[in-house]
Amino acid sequence: MPRSAPRHDRDAGGPADLLAAKAALRQEVWTAMRAAKVARFPGAAGRIPNFTGAEAAAERLRTLPAWQAAGTVKSNPDSAQWPVRQRALEDGKTVFMAVPRLAETEPFFALDPARLSEPPRKAASISGATRSAQRVTLAGLSPVDLVVMGCVAAGEDGARLGKGGGFADLEFALARSAGLIGPDTLVVTTVHELQVRPAGAIPTAAHDAPVDLVVTPERVIDCRPGRGERPLGGIRWSELTDEKIAAIPLLAALRPTHP
Repeated sequence: MPRSAPRHDRDAGGPADLLAAKAALRQEVWTAMRAAKVARFPGAAGRIPNFTGAEAAAERLRTLPAWQAAGTVKSNPDSAQWPVRQRALEDGKTVFMAVPRLAETEPFFALDPARLSEPPRKAASISGATRSAQRVTLAGLSPVDLVVMGCVAAGEDGARLGKGGGFADLEFALARSAGLIGPDTLVVTTVHELQVRPAGAIPTAAHDAPVDLVVTPERVIDCRPGRGERPLGGIRWSELTDEKIAAIPLLAALRPTHP
């Protein structure tokens, strides 16, 4: 029997029962993907899992009018969405990608398709972005037309489950409060069918950002009719632990002072 994956929510705030329910669902998805042999190297557990068919899902996303109309895309840095970032650059879109774990004072990569030092596929990787992208602060970003988020599981109602670190929701809150994401900005994810769950199956908290479209290699699920409300702009400081804030320079700099 495989060992449980490491918990990325060790420094997360929030109710223990909610954290436990999310952790159990992550393990369920990771185990199912491993059993079906659809998780690519280095495996699903503990990660936003890279999956067999990631390129097909990216191609399906590429056919959508919202994709074709977008000039600027904000994406997560995980391998599962590498094909999405590659196609964005190939299609002439500017790509903003977070530095993993937001662990730098300039926590975003800005990839300009007209100024790449290597082909789009290489430039769209984390190592390639380190070489080809400009490093920018939150203030250095411009409003985005499309947001791409990675998931461990995605609900047909738009509920999104990450790997537990909370970084995607923090990025969303930061971008929303900075005016980079508006109330109507489309949010999408690409996943394997084994990562899709029915409406109501994924437990969520108030800070969890839902997605509008779930794209698999086989289909596009429009979640907007039943999607929950997006969190309002701003960081929910009361839900962040001191450990989490200290690990992210941007949060540490923005943290309000209390008398």
